[in-house]
Amino acid sequence: MILYNKHISVPRLAEIRDAYLFMCFTGYAYKDTSLLSPDHVTKYFDGEDWIMKNREKTWCRENVPLLPIAKEIIDRYKNHPLCVANGTLLPIKSNQKFNAYLKEIAEICGINKNLTTHTARHTFATTVTLANGVPLETVSALLGHKSIRTTQIYAKIVAKKISEDMKELKKALQLKMPGSMMEAKAAA
Repeated sequence: MILYNKHISVPRLAEIRDAYLFMCFTGYAYKDTSLLSPDHVTKYFDGEDWIMKNREKTWCRENVPLLPIAKEIIDRYKNHPLCVANGTLLPIKSNQKFNAYLKEIAEICGINKNLTTHTARHTFATTVTLANGVPLETVSALLGHKSIRTTQIYAKIVAKKISEDMKELKKALQLKMPGSMMEAKAAA
C-alpha cells in the first residue's frame, strides 16, 4: 500500500502509479489495460461493476469484478483529456515509458524491487487473490488463462512465500520463547 498512499506531485508519475495499481487490482496486462474503454465496464448479473474484455494475447475472456481501488482510479480519470480523446479508461503511455516511469516511482517510494507492467499482474495473482484465499480456479478465470496450469505457477510462488514466512516466524518464536516446550521435549 506504499504506492497507494504515496503522494506523487508529478502528474505523469501519478498517472503511471495509478495505472499500475489498477493492474494490481484487476490482473489486466499492460496491453489490455491500455485498450480498456468505458464500454468494457458493465453492471453484471450481481449488480456490481465488472470489466468484460477478451485478452489481446490469448483472446480468452477476462471478466473481472471491479474492486474499490480500481473503481476509484477509473473515476479519477473519467474526464482526463487523454482518456476523453482516446476513449480509454486510463491515460496510459507506451510500454517503454510506462516501465521507465515505474523505476522513478519505485525510487520515490523507496521500493527496492524492479516494478514492471508484468509485476502488477503477478501481484494481482499472488498478493491480492491467492494470498487472500481466492481459489486457484477463480484466479485462473480472472486472469483469462486458457489452462489452470498457467495459473499454478503463481500458486507455487505463494506456497514458497508462505513457507519462507513461516520459517522466519519459527525463528522469531524460538528467540522469544527460550525454554519453550520444544526445548523441554528435546531435554526429556
